[in-house]
Amino acid sequence: MLRRWSVVVRLQMNFPLLVIVGPTAVGKTATAITLAEKLNAEIISADSRYLYVGMDIGTAKPTPAERARAPHHLIDVTTPDRPWTLTQVQAAAYAAIDAVHARGKLPILVGGTGQYIRAITEGWQAPGGEPSAELRAELEAELARGGVSALAERLRAVDPASAAVVDLKNPRRIIRALEVALTSGQSFMAQRRKKPPPYAISTLGLSLPRPELYARIDARVEAMLANGLEAEVRALAAKGYGWELPAMSALGYKQMGAYLRGECDLAEAVRRIKHDTRVFVRRQANWFKADDPKIKWIDVRHNRELEKLNIDSFGH
Repeated sequence: MLRRWSVVVRLQMNFPLLVIVGPTAVGKTATAITLAEKLNAEIISADSRYLYVGMDIGTAKPTPAERARAPHHLIDVTTPDRPWTLTQVQAAAYAAIDAVHARGKLPILVGGTGQYIRAITEGWQAPGGEPSAELRAELEAELARGGVSALAERLRAVDPASAAVVDLKNPRRIIRALEVALTSGQSFMAQRRKKPPPYAISTLGLSLPRPELYARIDARVEAMLANGLEAEVRALAAKGYGWELPAMSALGYKQMGAYLRGECDLAEAVRRIKHDTRVFVRRQANWFKADDPKIKWIDVRHNRELEKLNIDSFGH
């Protein structure tokens, strides 16, 4: 039986921050909006794909109607060819959180990008080792020649500790880890310092049994197709956003790109989106562990538990 508990957000504490985490398609957006309306709150996105203008359907970005119900921040702040660094995201999130506090409201940090959540809530400090233009060019050329696997192998050789943690499918993160290690001679992860922000943080985790979550993922992918995912990806390509951009390798866009380039048929692209999203969900579970004592987990099927969330108590 689900443990009974009530959520507390003590506004008399300094700098309260409610964090909502969970896997893709579990219902974080709907829950956050409902709580924002109930708690006089504003929402700060911690989703790496929500940053990009023009990437709406494939990211399941909150709709204009949903954003009208509660103020949202860190959505549509850059274009697909101008990715933000983790440091930029962290700084923008802190600025948004502080502005919400200044308005006398509760900030709710919401997202499935575990790296963003942890960088913000734990106060990760940017490591040293600023790269030279020559080193960056060298790593970019290596990526072009050998692909992301070649960079991953180099990181394993140069900095195995970081290779065990960094997303080895993300060339930007591999390049950054290599830049730090090669420039400073020290491990990227070893240099990561933390300075916890001045927030009283309470974290709510949303969960569903895997079979039901997978069914939701499949239904959401079908809805994206019905709502115009193919046209959205075509429009991005027509604007000149290259397939090699990190944003264009996001779930849904990468697979639709393969279809539009004639590398597979539409049915196969859809199958890949569903499969790759399930793989992504399993990676998310490593960021948001079920046994993390800082997270209060709730099964979203238990609507009465969600209805009990209020401003008077949190986890006590």
